[in-house]
Amino acid sequence: MNRQFRQLDDATKLRISQRLRGRSMTDSHKQAISDSMRAYWETIPNKPENNNKSINQDNNETGMQKESNN
Repeated sequence: MNRQFRQLDDATKLRISQRLRGRSMTDSHKQAISDSMRAYWETIPNKPENNNKSINQDNNETGMQKESNN
């Protein structure tokens, strides 16, 4: 399963953090991980925010209009 967005639940972050505790790494290993993670995260987009403004704009662009109660 590939990641689709950058955001994770807090529970997932906690599980990852707990699994990685206690591991020791050399400074060069830490730097190599840092460099590769920077390159990786450049390819993963942020999760789009769902809000009413964008939904209304999408509906208007597709030709759907809200019915008025007048």
